Amino acid sequence: MSDVIHLLPDSVANQIAAGEVIQRPASVVKELVENSLDAGATTIQIIIKDAGRTFIQVIDNGKGMSETDARMSFERHATSKIKKADDLFSLNTMGFRGEALASIAAVAQVELRSKQAENELGVLLEISGSTLEKQSAINCANGSMFSVKNLFFNIPARRKFLKTNSTELNHIITEFNRIAIINPSISFSLIHNDNAIFQLSESNLRQRITAIFGKNINQQLLPIETSTSLINISGFVGKPESAKKQMHNQYFFVNGRYMRHPYFHKAVMKAFDRMLSPETSPSYFISFTIDPANIDVNIHPTKTEIKFDNEQAIWSIIMATVREALGKFNIVPGIDFDQANATEMPLINSTTKIELPRTTFNPEYNPFNQHKLNNGESKKENFNWEKLYEGFESEKGIVSIENQSNLPFSEGVNNSKEQEEITKINDTVCADFFQYRAKYILTTVKSGLMLIDQRRAHERILYEQHLQHIRTQKGISHQLLFPELLELSTEDCLLLEEITADLSFVGFDIDCFGKNTYRINGIPANFEGINAVKVIEDMLAANRERTNSGKTAIHENIALSLAKALAIPYGKTLSREEINQLINQLFSCENHNYTPDGKIIINLLTSEELEKRF
Repeated sequence: MSDVIHLLPDSVANQIAAGEVIQRPASVVKELVENSLDAGATTIQIIIKDAGRTFIQVIDNGKGMSETDARMSFERHATSKIKKADDLFSLNTMGFRGEALASIAAVAQVELRSKQAENELGVLLEISGSTLEKQSAINCANGSMFSVKNLFFNIPARRKFLKTNSTELNHIITEFNRIAIINPSISFSLIHNDNAIFQLSESNLRQRITAIFGKNINQQLLPIETSTSLINISGFVGKPESAKKQMHNQYFFVNGRYMRHPYFHKAVMKAFDRMLSPETSPSYFISFTIDPANIDVNIHPTKTEIKFDNEQAIWSIIMATVREALGKFNIVPGIDFDQANATEMPLINSTTKIELPRTTFNPEYNPFNQHKLNNGESKKENFNWEKLYEGFESEKGIVSIENQSNLPFSEGVNNSKEQEEITKINDTVCADFFQYRAKYILTTVKSGLMLIDQRRAHERILYEQHLQHIRTQKGISHQLLFPELLELSTEDCLLLEEITADLSFVGFDIDCFGKNTYRINGIPANFEGINAVKVIEDMLAANRERTNSGKTAIHENIALSLAKALAIPYGKTLSREEINQLINQLFSCENHNYTPDGKIIINLLTSEELEKRF
């Protein structure tokens, strides 16, 4: 039998290695910018076209490379950061594997221009698919300029799986933010298709966060800082009222490197215990400074997962530090000693005589209230149990649906197909509905008792209505007398521009009002009393977190956000007509069993289950 194991050619091995490091255009930006940081650059410019598909250029004013170093930098495992294995435990630089440039050159066409300040001429390298095509001396500025063209040109399957330009651009901005936030002393610029997305000058950490995420975030930041023999912690956490449902603006950094750490995230959440609304999460920008010997950054190709020694001790320090910051700025509830009706504390001195408190009781008291009958027998006093239920039906029990306040619904059900569906339902559903605790609608069916969550039912109805408006482009807009202003981060501005046309289909009228600021001129019908700014922010957050690309996913997120904002709240009593209309519209929906985000709407308690309870 012939041998089956053989060594891969270098070209194939390089492409496989590139897959671990270069996953998308954002990976190229990350690796090149980190190299610029290691080169001591104070100004870094990033220029991209078509979200990095066709062109990525990173220009820095770092120390540059000699001709020999420039050529060696594109070899696999070639690095200036480590010389022996022990050096892995004393890393103070960003890149150290020596795979980044080799991986980029394996899947793209790369041009490097680099010059050291002490040399008169620089060096030019052109590499395509790991093959050196040109090397020569040139006259160029001090520092380095990397140009990456036609990413994945030799791996069509990989290029095919790239997402839309907007999605890939968002990934680039995410990587850019992770680097720019923790390096406020360095000037950055990011230009996409000749449009300047970021122009960040030298600043401090707070100014850098504000420059990236908008000035509104500034008033929400609480500084944190602590120094211990194990670790130093600094940065900012957001106030509880600024917490969002989506995990956004959450950054950990260790020794100037971005990282993800779910265990430390739980420490921050524990510090906010009982101060956040359900299902919300605070923003934070927390930087750790620790001895490199106590961490291992070499456990993942992207170096975003880092292992710490003494993680439990650090967990406690993080929680205490954040908790202290919240308490220092009066976020944590405390005792108010200045209340007008506070109990007055008596003054006590050495001559004050202190007496023990006295208590009195009735020794004749009988808790069972027994009375003697004529025959000498004792009998407990009859208790009127019916008093317990007085007012129960009208206040907190099963609420009758008659004589309740009106709550108009957005649309009726008129077409014949829907009426036919309703007729089928009426054959099996009892005509009497009851509203229980202003949350559930109860009715009897042939097989038992049906329970309907009124808010979830309305969410499903509104979701399908708004989805239909988007598809038919027939949304109705109500113009505002006083337009509202919406200030967004750069990342959210790009998302808003992508969905502005779709928002107009449901009734929003939005236009640009300056840098990162938009004006809401009109809102959808039946939107009175709803915070339009918050609804749009929720839409952007939902689109930011979406896993699927394309217009369908965008439309669904818009419809879902509107449905959640406009659905009737729990605690709202409904009239008989409103309940009938709600039930009719629900059973006319394409899917009346579940909400758009998968929560159950209808539950059935069968007759058998009811009988078992008795």
